[in-house]
Amino acid sequence: MSEELEQHGEGRGPPLGAVLDFMRLLWAVDHSLQSASKRMESTYGITGPQRLVVRIVGRFPGIAAGRVAEILHVHPSTLTGILKRLEARSVLQRRSDPRDARRALFGLTAKGRKLDSVKTGMVEQAVRRVLTRDGEKVAAAQEILAALAEELEIEE
Repeated sequence: MSEELEQHGEGRGPPLGAVLDFMRLLWAVDHSLQSASKRMESTYGITGPQRLVVRIVGRFPGIAAGRVAEILHVHPSTLTGILKRLEARSVLQRRSDPRDARRALFGLTAKGRKLDSVKTGMVEQAVRRVLTRDGEKVAAAQEILAALAEELEIEE
């Protein structure tokens, strides 16, 4: 093992500079989220992104698809597949907006409410544990990640 790897720990790799080190960390978080999502799907039959949609619909019954997309900061077309899969598996129920029949409103079915209440084996547990460690660091991390998301949207 090289001296650089010994100094910085095997899992972290050699220092690459502030930008690449931060990007490597983001990549690690993304990879871990993807892996956790696959485990959730095999255990609970729901992926991480689907679970997030279930949690949002559970908090805002009768929510429009466009509003879910806004909350998640995704394009509505990105959300369409998730909503269709959850609806097909009887997790979500769709109904027309009585004020605008072109708009779909979503609520949880009994199966959806059960998935919304599951507390074990979900990504939220890990996030909750980390968020309780140091409030100042959490606030700083949220600020940095929000600024990065905003900057990346500008560059699209």
